[in-house]
Amino acid sequence: MDLFSAIDTEPVRKHMEELAAEVDRLNHEYYMNDRSLVSDEEFDRMLRELQDLERQYPELASPLSPTKRVGGEVNKKFRQVEHRFPMLSLGNTYSIEEIEEFEARTRRLLDGTPFSYTCELKYDGVAIGLTYRHGQLVQAVTRGNGAVGDDITINAKTIGTIPLRLRGEYPDDFEARGEVVYPFDAFEAMNKQREAEGDEPFANPRNAASGSLKLQDSAECAKRKLMFCMYFMMAPDGVALPDTHYGRLEWARQMGFKVQPYIQECKDITEIKAFIDHWDKARWELPFGIDGIVIKVNQTALWDRLGLTAKSPRWAIAYKFKAERVSTPLESISFQVGRTGKVTPVANLQPVWLGGTTVRRATLVNADFIEKMGICVGDSLLIEKGGEIIPKVIGVDMEKRQAGAMPVQYIERCPECGARLVREEGEAGHYCPNSDGCHPQIIGRLEHFVSRKAMNIETLGPERLELLYAAGLVRNVADIYDLKREQLIGLGSEATIQEKGADNLLAAVEGSKQVPFDRVVFALGIRYVGEVGAKKLARYFKNMESLMNAGEEELAQVEDVGDVTARAVAEWFADGEHRKIVDRLREAGLQMEYRADEGDERLAGMTIVVSGVFEHFSRDEIKADIERHGGKVSGSISGKTTYLLAGDKMGPEKLKKAEKLGVRLLSETEYMEMVGQ
Repeated sequence: MDLFSAIDTEPVRKHMEELAAEVDRLNHEYYMNDRSLVSDEEFDRMLRELQDLERQYPELASPLSPTKRVGGEVNKKFRQVEHRFPMLSLGNTYSIEEIEEFEARTRRLLDGTPFSYTCELKYDGVAIGLTYRHGQLVQAVTRGNGAVGDDITINAKTIGTIPLRLRGEYPDDFEARGEVVYPFDAFEAMNKQREAEGDEPFANPRNAASGSLKLQDSAECAKRKLMFCMYFMMAPDGVALPDTHYGRLEWARQMGFKVQPYIQECKDITEIKAFIDHWDKARWELPFGIDGIVIKVNQTALWDRLGLTAKSPRWAIAYKFKAERVSTPLESISFQVGRTGKVTPVANLQPVWLGGTTVRRATLVNADFIEKMGICVGDSLLIEKGGEIIPKVIGVDMEKRQAGAMPVQYIERCPECGARLVREEGEAGHYCPNSDGCHPQIIGRLEHFVSRKAMNIETLGPERLELLYAAGLVRNVADIYDLKREQLIGLGSEATIQEKGADNLLAAVEGSKQVPFDRVVFALGIRYVGEVGAKKLARYFKNMESLMNAGEEELAQVEDVGDVTARAVAEWFADGEHRKIVDRLREAGLQMEYRADEGDERLAGMTIVVSGVFEHFSRDEIKADIERHGGKVSGSISGKTTYLLAGDKMGPEKLKKAEKLGVRLLSETEYMEMVGQ
């Protein structure tokens, strides 16, 4: 950058720094202090302005900009990193007697030396370590096997409670450890969204948090609204830290970490037991899951004296709560039918208080589950909270079984339409084959078709679809494109749809005709065909006609499409009614080809590594452009790399490796000429 350009951009740089600082301040108040100082609209406006400036002046963008909170970077492979300090496991116990033994042993080993304990919550999440140097986050690593973990820095930056820059005074080099948890409200909202879009709901917050940290697209991780709760701080020799664990956590709070307030210094076993007793009951009032209490010797100078076992420190122990379990009568079993026709049995229970909520229903999974549990009519079932949030049937309360109780008989016919259920070989579930005459299947397919990841017709929610179905206007997805304004206005018992609503609905339907071909394939709701599979099928066959006429053998040749999916696709298109629907969608103007602006195959078979800053593209944009043209983006250079696409400020390590392996460098201009831009 020459002197004149430096002078020209100086006001921009200063404005970007001020804007970033203000967004950082608002983020801190929101995530750490639960305070919204401006409206969501005002915050979004500032964030968008900063994003626009960073796109316009990429050389001025900071790697720790608050725009990283919204994600967008893609990590195709998570690099494994060796921990500077091993991440040891704590010894676990479910017994108060063992806690008493731990406390007595600690006093004996310290032989009269005065000390205290800290008691804190044991978060039910995913342990990670965050390395900070000179007040800035430089790396985030999962626990892994304790010695080696995965580098998840890109995704960690999207978590609002992980500081990108520290506040006040801080050590020059240290590691913050803690747990990434999925707050219950965010978890439930995500599950509702997934169910509305036809995806399987997550089983529990812990597993969902773990999976979220390994998402390749950091923007998707940002949507999960995860929370990081810090519980430990350590540093290399020579870096001074407070001499108590409690003091370290208080210092971390001042630096800007989310240190939960539920920490207490305890002087003896009596206070420890009181803390455990309190949280065994009060845990259900928390906004996130915990599964126990961690007790640590507070004075860090005594840790070396107490030492370690092969796997765990002797100065700390975890007390795990027993899963709360109740027995309640089974009042009835209802059977729910999904959009694919799958029938799921659900236990309707006598309402019972469990884990902070009233439980009325719990899934019975399938016929095999009912048989394995040996459930009889009139039984009382044992219920636990799976993952601290989802009620789970774990068995039958045999002490309450009535004499002569008869086993539950699984239904033979669909509870909605009366069709005889089928169970295919190798399948665990029963299915209703009457896909065109079964109400919940029809509504389920319509909801899937209009969902965000499919045709994205936002104005057609479940209530409106039911309204259109009841009025006889919509029976299949093609009917949506035949709707007329005069049919919609005044529809509903209280004139639910007014003129403006009708116009908005029809505009959204018209706009959906521009949705790319791969999403049209996904929207059809073919069993086993998810977003990724639909994209692979669309790219391979190029148009709907070729896809419709492909046989199982050819379908199975598509990457990531196995025999089961190939059979399901072939059978779906073999149905004459389905073909008629596709023909009507084509006539309505939906995209039935892999369009030129979706990409072409100019880069097919090429693997390209992207490095540096570009004039006409952001890093994300150029990676997406490579994929649109059939190329594969890789994060590391190897013998299989075709080109290293080199921008300004490219990393010297990548350049050196490319030269060593004979990988050709490609400039931004050469790339644009190659793809015809």
